[in-house]
Amino acid sequence: MSSSQDKRIRLLLADDHPVVRKGILSCLMRQPGLEVVGEAGDGDEALAKAKELTPDLVLMDVDMPGLNGLAVTEVLRKELPQIRVLILSMHSSPEYAMRTMEAGARGYVLKEASPEELVRAIQTVNAGDSYFSPDVAQAVLNRYVQETPDAAAGERISHREKEVLIQIAEGLSNKEIACRLGVGVRTVETHRERIMRKLNIHSVAGLTKYAISKGLVALREESGPGH
Repeated sequence: MSSSQDKRIRLLLADDHPVVRKGILSCLMRQPGLEVVGEAGDGDEALAKAKELTPDLVLMDVDMPGLNGLAVTEVLRKELPQIRVLILSMHSSPEYAMRTMEAGARGYVLKEASPEELVRAIQTVNAGDSYFSPDVAQAVLNRYVQETPDAAAGERISHREKEVLIQIAEGLSNKEIACRLGVGVRTVETHRERIMRKLNIHSVAGLTKYAISKGLVALREESGPGH
């Protein structure tokens, strides 16, 4: 058994709808690797409880009374950067997803996601990677392909590094990328480090934003049938 399985992920659940919170809570309580240490019904309470409980991860709604989820995320990024934020929202628009990344969120999951996807997102973000629901990722990528005609800035990185970068932008973990490309996890980590060094970008959110802004999804379409 790995040590990551031995240690439970401590979660703070922030949503202003009690019924939604209880539904998510009942789903997460059945997962042995997760522990919900607190709940919050608005942004101010979410911020206070995050400071009090210092969870590993905050599952954050965007639309809440008082401080909204984006404002809370920005404060946490500055004051408690070790706490990761995963946005849980009903909005699939590119604007919402991009704003959450800029605020410092590590992932974005739609409320219509399956319990399995939600758990996967929590585990992925807790491991230090980013996660975006496929529909959201595709909407954002499509928009920036249309708005950003110049993808030449990515020429400094190799074809394989672009493949890795695209899959990072799609929210895949190092292990999942390694499996898709048929290489070791350490090889993926090396690619990621080289990409960060070449682009002078030092966060997963920054890499994701770069890939989106440069329309690198076009490379994935050229490389063969998608999944």
